[in-house]
Amino acid sequence: MNKPDSNSILKTEDLDIGYHSKKAEKLIAGNIEIEVNEGELVAVIGINGVGKSTLLRTLSGVQEPLRGKVLIRNTEIRKIEPLEKASLISLVLTGQPISKNLSVFELVALGRQPYTNWIGTLSKNDLRKIKKSLEIVDIDNLKDKKCYELSDGQMQKVLIARAIAQDTPLVILDEPTTHLDLYHKAYVLKLLKKLTRKTKKAILFASHEINLAIQLCDRIILMQEDKVLTGTPKELLDSGAFSSVFPEGLIRFDKDSASFKINPGK
Repeated sequence: MNKPDSNSILKTEDLDIGYHSKKAEKLIAGNIEIEVNEGELVAVIGINGVGKSTLLRTLSGVQEPLRGKVLIRNTEIRKIEPLEKASLISLVLTGQPISKNLSVFELVALGRQPYTNWIGTLSKNDLRKIKKSLEIVDIDNLKDKKCYELSDGQMQKVLIARAIAQDTPLVILDEPTTHLDLYHKAYVLKLLKKLTRKTKKAILFASHEINLAIQLCDRIILMQEDKVLTGTPKELLDSGAFSSVFPEGLIRFDKDSASFKINPGK
């Protein structure tokens, strides 16, 4: 085996993901070999139902793999204690229960829970981390607003700020641009790109915004029904991998513009 890369934040070895039931095992995707390094923005893309959320849950330790290993900083995730895991991975999942009666400051402050004492008292360092997160995501002016007063785009920025306040080397987000218009989809993904450069955190997210991911990401994990491919956008572009993302007919990948387009007359 190769010597581990000191910049490696997340790595898998012979990973199979899926579900166990009493009678059978359902394999979603197998033989997954991926690596996410410090300061990288990485998108997981693929059609609906291909297993993007299952992959993210497995990589974050929420769900057990069928086989293989998930390594966080070269330690197998199942061997990491929950409190330590919370200092390594910030997780923003679709549909997470959130009390919108909290203020923006209070919700972002929840990111400091792995580090506070048993009664949740915020130290000067915690307050500094919260303030910095609000400033980085540019929502300091919203800190006293209640979350129910926010737009979808503002709320997404608050959740990202909470993940940044948690101060982990890896941030995982499931569909961070859901319910946003095109402008705010681009805004959020550019914000994630800026955060990887500014904080050196590795950010991994699932998305349907394939055209934006191709333009902004350092690496892409492309999930298909029979395989999982990974590489830089250019590597996947040169290999022709994007041509088989969708069923033939309605949508095609235009290599010249590096984007998906609707076939005329279909």
